[in-house]
Amino acid sequence: MKLSAPRRTAAAAVIALAGLLGTAAPSAGAASAAAPAAPSNSAWTSTAQALAAPDIPLANVKAHLTQFQSIATANGGNRAHGRPGYKASIDYVKAKLDAAGFTTTVQQFTSGGAIGYNLTADWPGGDPNQVLMAGAHLDSVTTGAGINDNGSGSAGVLETALAVSRAQLQTTKHLRFAWWGAEELGLIGSRYYVNNLPAAERAKISGYLNFDMIGSPNPGYFVYDDNAALEAVFKSYFSGLGVPTEIETEGDGRSDHASFKNVGIAVGGLFTGAGRTKTAAQAQKWGGTSGQAFDRCYHSSCDTTANINDTALDRNSDAIAHAIWTLGTGATNPPGDVYENAADVAIPDNGPAVTSTVTVSGRTGNAPAALPVAVDVKHTWRGDVVADLVAPDGTAYRLKNSSSNDSADNVIDTFTVDASSEPANGDWKLRVQDVASQDTGYIDSWKLTF
Repeated sequence: MKLSAPRRTAAAAVIALAGLLGTAAPSAGAASAAAPAAPSNSAWTSTAQALAAPDIPLANVKAHLTQFQSIATANGGNRAHGRPGYKASIDYVKAKLDAAGFTTTVQQFTSGGAIGYNLTADWPGGDPNQVLMAGAHLDSVTTGAGINDNGSGSAGVLETALAVSRAQLQTTKHLRFAWWGAEELGLIGSRYYVNNLPAAERAKISGYLNFDMIGSPNPGYFVYDDNAALEAVFKSYFSGLGVPTEIETEGDGRSDHASFKNVGIAVGGLFTGAGRTKTAAQAQKWGGTSGQAFDRCYHSSCDTTANINDTALDRNSDAIAHAIWTLGTGATNPPGDVYENAADVAIPDNGPAVTSTVTVSGRTGNAPAALPVAVDVKHTWRGDVVADLVAPDGTAYRLKNSSSNDSADNVIDTFTVDASSEPANGDWKLRVQDVASQDTGYIDSWKLTF
């Protein structure tokens, strides 16, 4: 995981929080219906036909970590971008995947005057227009071998891919696994990959799952909340183990999922904590030591094979497989009729809400129980943005709340709401408000799919 990017001042955060408390709620006339169940990405509305995942052998995952450690030891003690240990790590992973029947691609890029590498591996079959990706960054910092950060995620993804091969898995979605370079320098590799995908290929990626530090020695169990449906897959898995989870906040915008999220691709993932301190409540919930960092060797030379919690690594590796089997073999969704408004609407800074209208006509009956609402809002601080879908009768459905902790740009996502009580025909509105000062934005476009 890369180092934290600069954030707003504390005063600005207080302003944002005040805006959330004071103005983010919907109007009184719509309050009773304004916050239905959490929205989800439309690509993940049905997984009833999914197959059960196998157990991922912990010994296999740890064997990959041993190889990463050996590679670092033989190459100056690290596996960092531009160093021979990184290229050796790529070669190791690629050889495993080639032997297992994947189609592998090595993508080169340049950063800081050094050549970097991304590796992708495609499993044959599945709908080529619905691609499920899972990935992890493979590079370490220069100060150590990077076994937890992020040999752990890299090994968990690799062994899951090899389990797909062992099972000769027949999928409904096309599976693609990825290992990113130069994440520690600022998400360089994953951003290069996303930015160089043709628009048509980018549109085929229905979801990206990220795994960065999944074996921290004093672990927590954190789940990304960027997409409600993907979040639910992981939360339900850990609930079945009797392991409580928390929403991941330490790594917001700091790992490779941000490269995908920033272009509107649904993202999810897992994390066991980095430099933050485990609280007493978290220690009571998960075990471990309160008052100590989740990973005391974060970005340090002691991030070796001794810096791994086997239980966390085992649980999270199994969770990766659970997600791949659940999402990759579940039912896919056919395209529908699209109603779109692509006219720009400026959003006043810390001002009143604005709306953009889509008129639906010629349909019979009510809107669907899972109505996809694709939103593209360009904004310099997405945490200030509150968005609602407003039905023709004025009923509001909350799509997104504001958050003082969400420092990324733009709101580019597809939400799903239960609009089955609403007649399909009429004027539907996207209502957007900026609830704190210092930032600018506009509604770029939005659409409904029936």
